[in-house]
Amino acid sequence: MRNGFRAHGIRIRRLRLHADGRPYDVDFRLGDVPRPLSVIAGAFGTGKTTILEFVDYCLGAADHPRHPEIMPRVRAATLEVELSGTPHLIQRPVGEPSAHAYVSQGRLDDTGTATPERRPLRPAGDPNSLSSLLLSHCKLEGVRLRDGHAGTETDTDPLSFRDLMWLCFLPHDRLDSRDLLFEDVPMKQLKLRQVVDVVFDVHDDRAIELGRRIRTLEPRLAAAEERGRTETAIVAELAPGEVADLEETARAAKAELAEAAQAVAALDGRARADTTFAEDLRERHRAAADAARRASGLLRDRETQAARMTSLRATYADDVAKLVMLTEAGALFPPLRLDVCPSCLTPAVPGERRCATCQADLGPDGAGPPDVSGELRAARSRLAELTRYLDDLEAEIPRLRAAAERAQEVESRAAADLDAATAHAVTPYLAQRDTLARRREEAAATLQRAEDGLRLRHGLRERAIGVESLRAQLAGLREEAAAPDRLAAAAERAAVIAGISARYRDILREWRYPRPDDARVADDLTPWARGKPYPAASSGGRTLIALAWQLALFETAWESRSSHPGFLLLDSPQKNLGPKEVDRLYRHLERWLAGAGSGAQVIVTDTAPPPAADPDVVVRFSRRVDRPPYALIDDETD
Repeated sequence: MRNGFRAHGIRIRRLRLHADGRPYDVDFRLGDVPRPLSVIAGAFGTGKTTILEFVDYCLGAADHPRHPEIMPRVRAATLEVELSGTPHLIQRPVGEPSAHAYVSQGRLDDTGTATPERRPLRPAGDPNSLSSLLLSHCKLEGVRLRDGHAGTETDTDPLSFRDLMWLCFLPHDRLDSRDLLFEDVPMKQLKLRQVVDVVFDVHDDRAIELGRRIRTLEPRLAAAEERGRTETAIVAELAPGEVADLEETARAAKAELAEAAQAVAALDGRARADTTFAEDLRERHRAAADAARRASGLLRDRETQAARMTSLRATYADDVAKLVMLTEAGALFPPLRLDVCPSCLTPAVPGERRCATCQADLGPDGAGPPDVSGELRAARSRLAELTRYLDDLEAEIPRLRAAAERAQEVESRAAADLDAATAHAVTPYLAQRDTLARRREEAAATLQRAEDGLRLRHGLRERAIGVESLRAQLAGLREEAAAPDRLAAAAERAAVIAGISARYRDILREWRYPRPDDARVADDLTPWARGKPYPAASSGGRTLIALAWQLALFETAWESRSSHPGFLLLDSPQKNLGPKEVDRLYRHLERWLAGAGSGAQVIVTDTAPPPAADPDVVVRFSRRVDRPPYALIDDETD
């Protein structure tokens, strides 16, 4: 493989889940380059599949995992990827599924200078969408999948990167299913075949497709070049300086800030040392300040109580007045007599206090005012107590106010004595401190100007890279359109299917599958084994067939320099397999990635990978508190 081809496509570098207070990271690098084989090991329920699903989410999937340990903590996910060899960051918020992704050049933990670009997820055919960006690094931007008859440009849908992920991600629920090729959804099955044809460059309307893509890219390139010229003119007018000069200015400003901070700390230390003689005065001032605070607090407390007690006393005085009026009313007005019992309406017997029928109390002589003498005595007693307490408070408040004023005067005198005693020692440092403060302000302003200039320069560079990428794509498409003989040779779909079928058969033979010579991949991409289509196999047989089929497509695409992104995610390949089959799978992956698959990337999740795969394990979750990491969310150990 050529080095340029190895850089083509997409590679996964790192995944970071952002939570309040800390991140959760998974690193797929060896040094600073993506590992050929990365294994995520660990017990069930530790977040292995969650990692692949978050990778898929950052690449445009509709939703993300919603496990109980994820939702309360994680607020965003960032995927660090290589797009045609250049590190990029793709970030999406976690919570409600977002309709946009934020993309920028750079690496995680870099002090970012590039402004993230907001890219919509839908429609996939939007030139500014995340799908278009990812497809452009797979040489597939602008491709449309045909719904109608060959040779027409009507009834077509734009290829989405989500369609391409069928060839990049094999989830565990497809491993042993009878719906590997989406047979239950005929339109999806048809689209899968078209995606494979497009990836291998053998779809039957290639010439029409090339012309349409060229016509789409030409105005985009012209618009990008115009924007680049405008931005270049603006940056030239602002004259922020060259990148190297700006970086050197930023480094010098940071060093100046650090030196100024150290100088201020040293100056403060010397000032404290030179004023230790006034420690007694400081202590006296602190004591006076504490006494003043206590006196003021006590005064406020008593004033607040007096205000509340005055209101409460007024309430009790009102109650006493009402009770006195009720008592006097009984003496002024003759009591009413009850002729009929109010409960049962039986005529009352004169002189009786109770009804002869229902024994209801009719009052003295059958009627009379209520007796409130007890309530009146209690109300007068409480009113007298409140009056005495309020009189004591009002007598105490002037004394407390005078004490608070004296304490404030004592604190003021102590502060003045301290200032007078230390002024001659502190004054020489004030001018030096002012000078250092000006140094820090100037350095901070210089650093801000340098960082602003770097952002402008980096934005201009990103625009230039985008223009060059469009030029390269357009040149490649024109070259393909100008070579009909080569295109005709590349369009031999039967030869491509034969190559995939041969690789599929070789893999099953290597894994010692029964009767491997009968294995093949049909024209509709259905894998056969032992003379029957794959649904007829056992669950373990379907797992091996699905793995061999997916790997045959991936390996053939990579070796033929097709438009495959160049990475493959395999989720829990041990499903229904024994130790020997698993060991053969890993040996095959390691051998191919070290040989013909050099430059490709495979990421595998596995509960218990074989010991031979230990050097490729990037993280191993234990689900044990005493053996970290516990899980992906490693501090969620319930």
